[in-house]
Amino acid sequence: MNEPQYVLTLSCPDKQGIVHAVSSYLFMTGCNIVDSQQFGDQDTGLFFMRVHFTADPPVDPDKLRASFAAIGSAFQMDWQLHAAEEKMRVVLMVSKFGHCLNDLLFRTRIGALPVEIAAVVSNHTDFEELAGSYGIPFHHIPVTADTKDAAEARLLELVEAERVDLVVLARYMQVISDDLCKRLPGRIINIHHSFLPSFKGAKPYHQAHARGVKLIGATAHYVTAALDEGPIIEQEVERVGHEVTPEQLVAIGRDVECQALARAVKWHSEHRVLINGHRTVVFA
Repeated sequence: MNEPQYVLTLSCPDKQGIVHAVSSYLFMTGCNIVDSQQFGDQDTGLFFMRVHFTADPPVDPDKLRASFAAIGSAFQMDWQLHAAEEKMRVVLMVSKFGHCLNDLLFRTRIGALPVEIAAVVSNHTDFEELAGSYGIPFHHIPVTADTKDAAEARLLELVEAERVDLVVLARYMQVISDDLCKRLPGRIINIHHSFLPSFKGAKPYHQAHARGVKLIGATAHYVTAALDEGPIIEQEVERVGHEVTPEQLVAIGRDVECQALARAVKWHSEHRVLINGHRTVVFA
């Protein structure tokens, strides 16, 4: 396609005429729908929609937004219009485990993730060389009980200076404060093993092995003030047998963590995830 491409996402109270209003608007403005997905949630009474469309050049995205505003207001929509070619700018945060970081860096390099990594941030220096091998700026921001507020302030300065759209906790092992969650709502994604809350604390895979689990997994979710309870974007599981050792569980767990996090970041960056209260609507 040579025409400019856009993605419109919206949520609003469910009522008749929403799809007709959106499609008619796009037709009247000379746009062509490439694909469209929608979902009406009977539990919440909300309607969700994602429309990928092209527009005949020349087109002004700001004029498109301005002209759509009347429809958005009429249906009480929470809506956004994005140019599909604009890549989200992302900060990756990591501590001592680098498998998710390395996976995201590699996927981005080969074009499997449509993002632009602005920086890698860590409370340790272990992966400074890895980030440098990809040409990504590395920022060491140490965190202690006494410096936590200052560390988060530095992170926010970086987010603002680099025009960052998304922060990804790629096994970043520090608790994010309530204030930071409020400053970046729906813009922080975390990955953790799905054993929570059954196997909390240190060595969850070893705890799982001791209990003879048959499935291990990982959960990618948005970060909220409720620790590890934010809206879930994606989960991945792997069946294991009695013969698997704790060390093998760790290795398998790393793989499923990478897969779940990569899909969550990809779907978010393609504007396929809409928050629905404590849940998400994912137009994958």
